Amino acid sequence: MELTLEAVALFALKLVHETDGGSPVLRDDPMMVGYDREVFGLLVRQGDLAAIQLKVDECLTLALISLGGADTVMGRELQRLAVDVRQASTLEALNAPLNTLKDYLKAIL
Repeated sequence: MELTLEAVALFALKLVHETDGGSPVLRDDPMMVGYDREVFGLLVRQGDLAAIQLKVDECLTLALISLGGADTVMGRELQRLAVDVRQASTLEALNAPLNTLKDYLKAIL
């Protein structure tokens, strides 16, 4: 799960910070501090679902802004997928919506 969480954060931050012709955002970039595999791994081991959802939501809020907000087609879809992540009541229940969100973010990059 840690890899999926890190991938969601990475893809969301790529939407926000990458520009055409600019250097790509990588997993070890300073902007990934707080969103890397080790941070998510600690939260998963602690079972801190609320903190995980908050971290994912921080990245998704920035991505939503970069997509033009909730009034765009991609923004509405991102919000719909984010709701599924927010509504997960256990770490196990978080897996499926998180994977769907990761795939969506990867596809729109």
